[in-house]
Amino acid sequence: MPAPERILVASQPALPHAVAMADTLSAFLRKKKVEVVAASIHDDAIRDGLQSAWAQVLITLGGDGTMLRAGHLSGPAGVPMLGINLGRLGFLTETQGEHWKPTIERLLKGDFWLETRMMLEACRYSEGKQKGSWLVINECVVGRGEQVRPVELTTEVDGHFLTRYMADGLIVSTATGSTAYALAAGGPILPPTSRNILIVPVAPHLSVDRAIVLQEDSTVCIRVHTDHEASVCVDGKKSIPMLDGEFVRVRSSEHEIKFVRMRGKDYFYRTLTSYMNIHAKKGESG
Repeated sequence: MPAPERILVASQPALPHAVAMADTLSAFLRKKKVEVVAASIHDDAIRDGLQSAWAQVLITLGGDGTMLRAGHLSGPAGVPMLGINLGRLGFLTETQGEHWKPTIERLLKGDFWLETRMMLEACRYSEGKQKGSWLVINECVVGRGEQVRPVELTTEVDGHFLTRYMADGLIVSTATGSTAYALAAGGPILPPTSRNILIVPVAPHLSVDRAIVLQEDSTVCIRVHTDHEASVCVDGKKSIPMLDGEFVRVRSSEHEIKFVRMRGKDYFYRTLTSYMNIHAKKGESG
């Protein structure tokens, strides 16, 4: 791959050591004659550097949450991301913080490959009018609001009735999201580059309790039937309230998300089994 000459460095401001590492990393890159802009992941400089087509690579310093935030910006811009993990989990990141220097040296030699993953588009409709739309990296969840009461969700696939769920919620997920909330809700683990859409109910009551895997060109519509508050939430962002009769449509997006990878292409399963073994040992020790 061509070595990047213009790099954005986005740090998670909630992690003080991420900000300090951004300074260290930026100084290292400048010594290598690379143009650098470093800022908080929430700073307009990151958005501007992506939307202007200036950046060739976006490096994130944080955890998977930082990668999700960055991905909503870098996906539409077509800029690949390299994640350096300073958080707890690291399903999306490429390397741990203590290994940043050899990772960056390989990046500057062009010694990496790009992994492309599917994104979704979710739109909310009320009285026939679109009221909001979002890009989805992990999942879109339609479900109950603050009250601990299930909601009734009528679900269609490609315009055809699928089923009615009485549940806390319904997850519509990418393969990337199959190791996130969908996994916690009992869904299957999909290969990360799989171009499938996954439907997983959350705490279903007298309803279909199995996950459903759809093909890439499917469209899922979820209509809310409730006399109390319901909501829609995308990638863990703040929930948006929904009223009785409103619906959310989810389908594949024209945009994709790209990750800079240096590990072998079996990295996903090695990472997955590593995390599972760690949590299994914690359970045994508890």
